[in-house]
Amino acid sequence: MMQASFSQRPHIYRWGAAVLAVVLSAAAMLVGAGAASAADDYPTATSVGSVPTVGPLFYGGLADGHGCSASVIASPSRDLVLTAAHCISGTGAGVLFAPGYLNDQTPYGVWTVISAYVDTAWKTGGDTQHDFAILRVAPQMRGGHETYLQSVTGANVLGFTPRPGTTVTIPAYPAGVDDAPISCTNQSYLLTGYTAFNCHGYFGGTSGSPFLVATGNPRVKAVVGLIGGLHQGGCEDYTSYSSAFGIDIVKLWVRATLRGKPDVVPLAGSDGC
Repeated sequence: MMQASFSQRPHIYRWGAAVLAVVLSAAAMLVGAGAASAADDYPTATSVGSVPTVGPLFYGGLADGHGCSASVIASPSRDLVLTAAHCISGTGAGVLFAPGYLNDQTPYGVWTVISAYVDTAWKTGGDTQHDFAILRVAPQMRGGHETYLQSVTGANVLGFTPRPGTTVTIPAYPAGVDDAPISCTNQSYLLTGYTAFNCHGYFGGTSGSPFLVATGNPRVKAVVGLIGGLHQGGCEDYTSYSSAFGIDIVKLWVRATLRGKPDVVPLAGSDGC
């Protein structure tokens, strides 16, 4: 964040400002050095192969490159995708989801969003603790039968905010063209109510990527967060945040599953970085 300049604070005398500037500069250097040292110890995400339940969102054609990331969540309707609310504006209709996207290949097809659901707290005030959206995608005709997304890719079950120290894996797609996803595993922690995760490599485009944890079934993961929330997911590539997952996201999931009235999502404001 940018600090206000001393010229914006006329009540501070010039000599006082000069002394204070020296003190603040020295303190910033010490804090910055400490932060850099800590960040040097964080792991770095690596490229991985196709992840069936995770993919990028395309706001134009596939040749235009992708933006945010998203993941399939389990539901009786079998047609739901989870992403960050700040990744969507308007009805969401026409956005394309390519699960398992890998080097310009779409092994599980390309699915078209038809509606979006967000929490009222995000819709009315951009509350960063509610920076999550659920998208419905249209079914496809395959082999002469109407086929739903979840039947093709499988899905992650919806879970709650994990306890600090929980092992979390985040597959994600940094914005680009003809690329592959990255992934990193580390322990989560809490910062002012947000789930946080430290790993280098989560640049623009990774917003909406799921925080995945193990369940009792080795073939099923639970999504307990997503890159978003505080500063729309973070100001640095090495620290990612998530809004809290609690009863509000469950209510949203129920509304989307029952195909209730969808939302017109306002354009997100500044990330504050």
